[in-house]
Amino acid sequence: MEKRIQMTISDLQSFSKCWAVASMAVLITGCANLEPLTETPSAQAAVEAPALTVAPVSPAKPKPTKHKIEVSTEPPADIWVRIRQGFAMPDLETDLVKDREEWYAARPDYMLRMTERSRKYMFHIVEELERRNMPTELALLPFIESAFNPEAVSSAKAAGMWQFMPATGKYFDLKQNMFRDERRGVIESTRAALDYLQKLHGMFGDWHLALAAYNWGEGSVSRAIAKNKAAGLGQTYTDLNMPNETRYYVPKLQAVKNIISQPENFNARLPLIQNHPYFKSVSITRDIDVKLAANFAGISLDDFKALNPSMSRPVILAAGTPEILLPWDNADKFLRRLEEHANKPLASWTAWSVPKTMKIAEASQLVNMTVSELRSVNPIPNGMQIKQGSTLLVTRQGALDNDVTEHLADNAQISFTPEVMLRRIKVTVLKGDTLVSLANRHDVSPSSIAAWNKLKVPAVLKPGQSIAILVPTTASSSGSKVLAKKSNINSGVKQASRQTPKRVATHKTKPQPKGQASSDVKVSVQSSAKTK
Repeated sequence: MEKRIQMTISDLQSFSKCWAVASMAVLITGCANLEPLTETPSAQAAVEAPALTVAPVSPAKPKPTKHKIEVSTEPPADIWVRIRQGFAMPDLETDLVKDREEWYAARPDYMLRMTERSRKYMFHIVEELERRNMPTELALLPFIESAFNPEAVSSAKAAGMWQFMPATGKYFDLKQNMFRDERRGVIESTRAALDYLQKLHGMFGDWHLALAAYNWGEGSVSRAIAKNKAAGLGQTYTDLNMPNETRYYVPKLQAVKNIISQPENFNARLPLIQNHPYFKSVSITRDIDVKLAANFAGISLDDFKALNPSMSRPVILAAGTPEILLPWDNADKFLRRLEEHANKPLASWTAWSVPKTMKIAEASQLVNMTVSELRSVNPIPNGMQIKQGSTLLVTRQGALDNDVTEHLADNAQISFTPEVMLRRIKVTVLKGDTLVSLANRHDVSPSSIAAWNKLKVPAVLKPGQSIAILVPTTASSSGSKVLAKKSNINSGVKQASRQTPKRVATHKTKPQPKGQASSDVKVSVQSSAKTK
């Protein structure tokens, strides 16, 4: 009996030891599946427990733990977060990227100005990119093109925040006339730029090459790829031989992308831009002065122009621009004020089609304006006449008190021809000269020469006689230029042939950089190799 009791006690002790060992093994195995602790002082103290030595056991293999990822159904409150979430281009990692990162990081004030300027336009651009399923990196491209200035114009006449050349703008249906330039318009130019980028991506199948083509021209990129292919070289963006501007183009965008991703690493401060529309589109049905529209909306003239930069005149033509952009919170105020003025005049300007070629002085009399007033709203150079069919902006009064028609609003252009004047010169009669021969020589009539010199017709001219002739000239800022054939002849053909010809200044054309087109080159605000 005593022996059986001892065995039972021994069995119990052995069982207790096994139970303790097994429990400790399970505890340690469970801890191995936990996430690492953050190295805070309190966490560090928690892990500084003495190590335990446990006899090896073979417990059942635990099932892997699935960590639940919380995905917010709410849209991000900050537009920068939304942009980061849409990044989809492969990163470019080159020395040029680091170079541009350092350049931007050294200019935090410049970065802040650019990002602050983008506040008015960024939400719309991101919306359009997401609607087209395009990478949101492209929302940063206006930083590179124009520093987000919709009124930027390059030396090669590229315009707007997306920097379109005139011809490319027309190809993508951006209207350009004397009343508006849609290359500067927020909605119009964004639509055209994304159309163009999608087209280029379809051509090259690579966003880096598409961006190079946006900057350099699709033909230039295609030729560079073909050249590398023939030479057995690589055909990616970094492999191509291209102008410096294009070589730096994607690295600039990548640098800005990196700064937007982690601004704290680059001494950059991004302004808070809420993730909601900044502006609202409002319809108009009557011509209205720009100043009055801004007043109705309760905003400054500068703020109004920042949202409507395509308008280049002091009046908005409803037939050509049926919608304007206003800050979201000011749109309703504008509509209320517009309704209050339903029966009152809104515009003090209208358009007038010039019936014939005329001097500005004659035109000013016909529209009852002074020459200075007419010049203040119309770009009329000195010494030029306004050609028939041109459109001038004039004050609304009398018969000129109507809204501008759609045809005129969409097709208005202004063109000029040199203003012709008469210049008095003296010629010396040679042996055999007559009124007819002098008239033919100077492109005037014999009767005019007779009248200018008070001669009877027919008149007999004597060699050595001095005759006055009035020849047509053009007025210019640098003096008058004689238009008449041979009008620079002073004493007839024989004497003129003895004169030493004047030396004509020649202008050498600066050679284009290697690989760069000559006729379709576009220079951006910060660059010199654009072909858009």
